[in-house]
Amino acid sequence: MSTKNVKLSEVNVGDSLPELPIPLTTSLIVGGAVASRDFTPVHHDKSAAQAAGMQDVFMNILTTNGLVGRYISDWAGPNALIRQVKIRLGTPNLPGDTMTLTGSVTSKEGDVVEVEVAGNNSWGNHVTGTVRVALPR
Repeated sequence: MSTKNVKLSEVNVGDSLPELPIPLTTSLIVGGAVASRDFTPVHHDKSAAQAAGMQDVFMNILTTNGLVGRYISDWAGPNALIRQVKIRLGTPNLPGDTMTLTGSVTSKEGDVVEVEVAGNNSWGNHVTGTVRVALPR
């Protein structure tokens, strides 16, 4: 977690956020599904996932949303406030892979910056979207 507080004056349109590689483990995928009360079998039961045509359990959108939030809050610091998250899922996140989150600042209005985010794994884009975050002045 970031102990630094990014100030609005330190951020410019076009700035890139540091990459965040996240190793995808069965524990992360199952734990995220259970923690978000998503008991759909494909997120915690390998045989159910295989019956649905996947090779293994795969990450649910709520876990992905939480990881995107973590990415932004780790960058911005504890005094920032996430105002809006708009994400879209693409390829699945499966155990044994790595999702690397990246971001860039696309706008700055008032005290709110918009960050375009992407989370890529070996298959391509797992998640794309934007996050609007209020930063301290």
